[in-house]
Amino acid sequence: MTQLPFPTRDDIAATLSDPTARAWFDAALAEAAGAAGTPPDAPSPYLAHPWELRFAAAGRHCGHRHADAVRTLLLVEARAGVETLTRLYRNGSGAERRAVLLALPALVEGPHAVHLVADALRSNDTGLVSAAVGPYAATHLDPHAWRHAVLKCLFTGVPLDTVAHWTDRAAGDGELARMLGDHAAERTAAGRDVPGDLRRVLTLTGEEPKEL
Repeated sequence: MTQLPFPTRDDIAATLSDPTARAWFDAALAEAAGAAGTPPDAPSPYLAHPWELRFAAAGRHCGHRHADAVRTLLLVEARAGVETLTRLYRNGSGAERRAVLLALPALVEGPHAVHLVADALRSNDTGLVSAAVGPYAATHLDPHAWRHAVLKCLFTGVPLDTVAHWTDRAAGDGELARMLGDHAAERTAAGRDVPGDLRRVLTLTGEEPKEL
C-alpha cells in the first residue's frame, strides 16, 4: 500500500504545544489501535467504535491545521476497512470525508473503494476533488473515469499537479486529447480563457494545442 503523504505521529505530537492536545492525540491513537481488528461494539449505521467519535472531534482538539493528518492516522491505526470508511464518509462532514479519501491508498487494496472517489468527483467541493485524485484514484480509476476526473479538476480549478501520476496516465491518451479539445472549444466559444493546465495535459497526450 502507498505510504501516507502526511506527517508521522511524532511529527504531529512535536507541533502540538498544548499538553492537553498532545494527551488527547495520544489517547485517540491508542484507542483506535486498540480497536483494530475487533468487531463493532454495537450495530449502528452511524457509530461502531468509540474511536470514531475521536475521528469527528480531531479538529476541535488538535486544531484544524492538523485535522487531516490526525484523522488519517486514526484510520490507519484502526485498520479501517471499506465498510467503516464508507460509513464515516457517508455520515461525515466535508473535512471528515476528505480524510477518508486521503487514507484510501494506505488502507484499501484493489478498487473496492472507488465508489467513494466517484462520489467526491461528483461534488464541486475542491477540497474533496483534490483528495479524490490522489494515488488511489491514479491506480484504480478506469480510463473513462480518470479522464473525467482530470476534466473535473480543470473545471473546478483544482491544480493539475494535484492529480497523482497524471503525466503517466495522460501520455499518448488520444481520447483524453479529444475530450480536452472539446472542453477548450466550449470555453473559447463562451469567451473564457483556456487554463494553462489544459495546455499542459494536452501536450502530454501527444496533441499540440495550436489553436488554444
